[in-house]
Amino acid sequence: EVKRMLNPKDARLQVKANEKAKKVKPGEEVVKKLDIAPSALFFTYNSQLGPPYHIILDTNFINFSIQNKLDPIKASMDCLYAKCTIYITDCVMAELEKLGQKFRVALRIAKDPRFERLPCTHKGVYADDCLMERVTQARCYIVATCDRDLKRRIRKVPGVPIMYITQRKYSVERMPEAFG
Repeated sequence: EVKRMLNPKDARLQVKANEKAKKVKPGEEVVKKLDIAPSALFFTYNSQLGPPYHIILDTNFINFSIQNKLDPIKASMDCLYAKCTIYITDCVMAELEKLGQKFRVALRIAKDPRFERLPCTHKGVYADDCLMERVTQARCYIVATCDRDLKRRIRKVPGVPIMYITQRKYSVERMPEAFG
């Protein structure tokens, strides 16, 4: 089989070239937009973090906690040696409800009255985007997740610790005081 190549004069290539030409015009300065650094950050040390800790749970973190037979409140207090307030967003609840009968135990744990609910105002119910949005707005949260992709995204936001499960207990990554 011979692979077909596009003709350099193909219209599809011309559209991409025109878009690139529109973006940068000669003689114009390119303006980069940077996020304003929060005043609570001293390099990557976040001074907003302190007892009582605010922890946002992700869907898979609840499921892994059940698999490892861990109570989220007790295990997080054992990890951080302080009082913890646990939050669950509407998106995480919606995701658990979508998962169906197999994850009904996780849904029952998430509806625990000790957990506080955070209402979501955005459209859609994708929990990862919701958690990222919350964390970038207010960096006072510890995000509890076992999802690799979400961890990778959160690591790009300075000053936000990540809680995860290792060896049947909770551990915290990027915490100013090294616990766990």
